This record gives sequence, structure tokens and C-alpha cells, in this order.
Amino acid sequence: MNHKRLGIGVIGSGRIGTLRARLSALHPAVNFLAISDADPARAQALAETTKADFHSGDNDAVISHPDVTAVFVSTPENEHMKPIVAALKLGKPVLVEKPIALSHDDAQTILQTLKETNGTLRVGYSRRFKDCFLRAKEQMKHERLGRVIGGTARVYNSRAQAFSILKRDPHATPVVDVLTYYVDLMCWFLEGNPPVEVVARAQSGIFKEAGYSADDVTWAIVTFADGAVVNLGVSYALPAKYPTLGQMDRVELLGAEGTMIIDDDHMDHILYSDRGIPHAYVPDHAVNMAFLGSNTAGDWAVGNFWGPLGNETRAWLDYLSTGVASVHTTPEQALVNLETTLAIEESVRTGNAVRLANRAKR
Repeated sequence: MNHKRLGIGVIGSGRIGTLRARLSALHPAVNFLAISDADPARAQALAETTKADFHSGDNDAVISHPDVTAVFVSTPENEHMKPIVAALKLGKPVLVEKPIALSHDDAQTILQTLKETNGTLRVGYSRRFKDCFLRAKEQMKHERLGRVIGGTARVYNSRAQAFSILKRDPHATPVVDVLTYYVDLMCWFLEGNPPVEVVARAQSGIFKEAGYSADDVTWAIVTFADGAVVNLGVSYALPAKYPTLGQMDRVELLGAEGTMIIDDDHMDHILYSDRGIPHAYVPDHAVNMAFLGSNTAGDWAVGNFWGPLGNETRAWLDYLSTGVASVHTTPEQALVNLETTLAIEESVRTGNAVRLANRAKR
């Protein structure tokens, strides 16, 4: 198998950009690494950590660098469009963090550019790369449940992390920024059977009292084209010191010929420490008890990063260097995810069912 040498540009040096850069630096196919951030000092610090070849406070300087052949876009969610479009116009493949954008207009601009350039774009829904969900997809490929008639997925986290996300971008609500993972999983498991209608309700208080538009709890019923009904729920309002360090979730699929239940709450590995345990997503926030394994992206251990984001990053770099197939979310699938989460928020806002127009034809 031929291996291409890769020049990787990482746009955004926050937590996920840092992980992407560190993992890229460890990958054998990467021989050039460039890093940018709106804060030049942060870009420089990450470049020093990863021994990157180039860094800048200007995203375009990294994207257009002649030695950069592919780009990770790890900016805040509302800033995805500009660097994606710039990279695609230069013929450089892109992996962008989920969601593809926070607005339908931005997503359509991205897809139109993708069509015009015949480029390569994937969206980082890293839950697909968690072992339990990869196993689940394999069972779905073999149709071991028969026709899926219904299911449920719910995800919980602490308000400490919710406030951290909302301070970064007040439009990145738990529905659009987090429940989107489970919309993606359900659409992936029910591939070829798209969502067509959403009914959702929510309860608010904690976040709105703090000045944000996000709801504390949101539950939705999503109907798919063949009539399958899936219940999706999210709450990022658990107490600030709750032991989850990322996400605790549960996914269930009910079929005519079988059932699959995936318990991903992480209560099987508990650590208590009087010294405090740092939170992976919230700076200067430590807890005394933690559910180990609940970090959404994964964990550093014995010199490498293990878990969904590590698997996803390595799979993308392998795809770029060898052409080996991957299960990364396509931009078309990501658009369905965005439209479904926006429909959930519209249904909460209006109290009405929302039809996802023309979805069954896609």
C-alpha cells in the first residue's frame, strides 16, 4: 500500500485543536505540521508543544501554506464556514468539528463550495468511533434486530461544562452542540431511513437565569421515514460537581426481531481523590469523585491518547495517507443532523410538530 506524506494544518488551538495537533504530530504519515489560532500566543504555545513547523495568528496563512495538504478546522462552532471554504477552494481536504455549522445558511454555503470544488469534507462526530457504537453499527449492518421500530438516546452532563460551552458561543446550545451526536448515531444506525418529523418540549431556568437562551432539559420524539419512533433527550444541567467529566449516555434500539441496549454511563470505573481530579473540558474546575472514561473525547494514558477522538483522528489521517475507507460523517449526513437539531429547537419554541421537508427523498 502506498503512503502519502501529509502536511497538516490545525485551525484553532483550543482543547480539540490541541488534541488533533498532538495526535497528528505522532502519526507516521505526517511530516509537516502547522497551527493557527486567533490568539497568536496560544498558537505558538501549541506549536512548541508539538514541535510544529509553522504557526500563526492568521488562519489563512496556515490554510494557504504550500506544505499544508489537509486541514483540521477546530475553531468555535460559529466560525467553521470561513476556514472550510478557504481550504476547499485550495483543494485541501477538511475534517471539521461537529456540527458542520450553527446555521442552515452557513451549512448550505459550505455544501455549495464543496460541490463547486469537488472537494473532500468530513465532520467530526467522534461518537461513531467509540468502541460500543462501532460494535452497534456492525450489528445493524447484519440486520440482527430486523426492522427497527423505535429507540431512545439520552445524554447528561454537568452545568459546569454547559456554562463553559455557552461562554465560548451562546448559540452552541446542548441540543445543537451535544444532542447532535445522538441524532448522528441514530441516523447512522438507521441509515437509509431518514428523519421526517420532530416534536419536542423543554424546561428552562438555570441557564436562562444566567443570561443564556439554552434550556436545562430537552426531550424530542423523532419519527423516521418508515414510521420508526426515536426518543432523544439531553440535559446539561446536572450539578456542577457531578462526577461525569464529559458525557454519560444511554442508547437503546428496539427491533421487530431483537433489542440492543448500550449503557455508556461510566459508573463502572469510579475514582475518589482528596487531591481533586481535573476536568478535561473546564479549566480550573476539579472534582473529588469522577466517572473515569466519561471524557467524551477519550483520555491520555501511557504516552498516547485513547478513545473516540483518538480513533477518529488516526482514521482520518490513515484515510488521507492510504485511501483506506472510514466511517466519518459526510457533509450530507451532517446537514441532516443540523436540520434535525434546529427542528427540535423550533418545536420547543413554537410548541408545534416540525416536518423535515423533502427528507425522505434524500
